[in-house]
Amino acid sequence: MQGSANLNLMIKAARKAGRALVKDFREVENLQVSAKGPGDFVSKADREAERIIKTDLMEARPTYGWVGEETGESEGADPTRRWIVDPLDGTTNFLHGLPHWAVSIALEHKGEIVAGVVFDAAKDEMYWAEKGAGAWMNESRLRVSGRRSMIESIFATGVPFGGRGTLPATLQDLARLMPTCAGVRRWGAASLDLAYVAAGRFDGYWERGVYPWDVAAGMILVREAGGLVSGIREGDDPLEKGALICGNANLFEEFRKVIRG
Repeated sequence: MQGSANLNLMIKAARKAGRALVKDFREVENLQVSAKGPGDFVSKADREAERIIKTDLMEARPTYGWVGEETGESEGADPTRRWIVDPLDGTTNFLHGLPHWAVSIALEHKGEIVAGVVFDAAKDEMYWAEKGAGAWMNESRLRVSGRRSMIESIFATGVPFGGRGTLPATLQDLARLMPTCAGVRRWGAASLDLAYVAAGRFDGYWERGVYPWDVAAGMILVREAGGLVSGIREGDDPLEKGALICGNANLFEEFRKVIRG
């Protein structure tokens, strides 16, 4: 696969972390698990995957900033560039032995996501995109779906767990959307929801209460595959507000209108 030096570095780091995670996934019952909060768990494997990625990326680009789910944020000597990383998106799936989780790495330059990698290690599907170079899964070019009818389309979201405050709004979204479409899926890994929109498997995705590391890489995948991405509320930045909606260009406005109510 052809890409910039940065993209190739991201792919290499994602594969390395993914191999370590697959090894632990095979022995999921033996993982050391500690509670981060209600319904939100972090494993030894999660922390080790972030260590692998951070070591590889920061040794190669020591001036870049860093935002990681487990290790937090640090500013680099170069204030215009930073890595945004979720070493294990779909931790709850992972801990329950469900093979639907991913490594997510994005590169931000001057406030814009310019490259993204989402690696579904359990299925060996490497999704990657770079600004102006299209979106790909392994060696195949990705395009969003071409569906034009809501009633023929399926959408993805994340239904809040535990006592998260976004649950009432999400239930209202579902009440408005489900009568208009062919179905809604909740698979538990935002990065893969976005990758599946880019691949045309889902026709759209929306979610509230997401973090930059959940969606940064997936956002550029969707855009480079010909899809549209915005905040749920008019004018909002998805990374700043943590509320995202995306879909193919044919359905996007109608889909967004339904979600916005």
